[in-house]
Amino acid sequence: MKLGRFEIHAITDGTFMLDGGQMFGVVPKPLWEKRIGADARNRVRISLTCLVIQTGQKNILVETGIGDKFDAKFNDIYGVDHSVTLPGELKKLHLGLEDIDIVINTHLHFDHCGWNVRRLDGKMAPTFSRARYFIQRREWEHAQCPTERDRASYVPEFFATAEGQTEFLDGDTEIVPGVHVEIASGHTKDMQCVRVESEGKIAFFPSDLVPTSAHIAYPWMTSFDLYPLETLENKKRLLPPLAAAHGLLVFPHDPCIPWARLVEIDGKMAPQHVE
Repeated sequence: MKLGRFEIHAITDGTFMLDGGQMFGVVPKPLWEKRIGADARNRVRISLTCLVIQTGQKNILVETGIGDKFDAKFNDIYGVDHSVTLPGELKKLHLGLEDIDIVINTHLHFDHCGWNVRRLDGKMAPTFSRARYFIQRREWEHAQCPTERDRASYVPEFFATAEGQTEFLDGDTEIVPGVHVEIASGHTKDMQCVRVESEGKIAFFPSDLVPTSAHIAYPWMTSFDLYPLETLENKKRLLPPLAAAHGLLVFPHDPCIPWARLVEIDGKMAPQHVE
């Protein structure tokens, strides 16, 4: 899609599965299963959507999917489907790994940073050899020493080797003209969303603040959120102005809709299909 003078592409690293109760928190199953059906193990299949932003000067990648460094036990739990992968999707855009200039991780849960590093000649190395990686400093520090509650969400093997190419941020920052990150606490304390603006057009990558189109509704949030009331406050803060601007909302985990125009109908936020 053209976004002002930029081009943006929603691409995928395949899909994986999470428990439906984890994905929808306090929302009862009779409601959420109308949106996303569950398998016999109560798991729902969700996407691993990443965003490529081409500014004309820089190729920027937001998120790196789940990667390829998981074993059979991990795959049994999470049901990873890699019939398509992030490197393959980049290739369809005629982009090699070396063509990525900037990588932005909204946070460091394993399904958002899996391709930050890869195995190369028997050792771990940054996947995007020329890129600068951007993450909030406190998110990086927390990922090194998570709590018992969220320890399973962090796999240092997926990101640690890229530390030498990583720039640590301390709050809201303009990465390049037109591409900003802003902290939206809730899912983690220092998760950052990505706002893209060009010639009056806006696209917003909310990360797990709004993981799927079903999660646009304010009380619909995941049980992974460490600070759910902050998730609620930030949805109320960020979504109405985006709807007023008819901005594009990019969903990191929606299995059917990579992005939609956000609109307000009868006082409620709703997704509007985009060709």
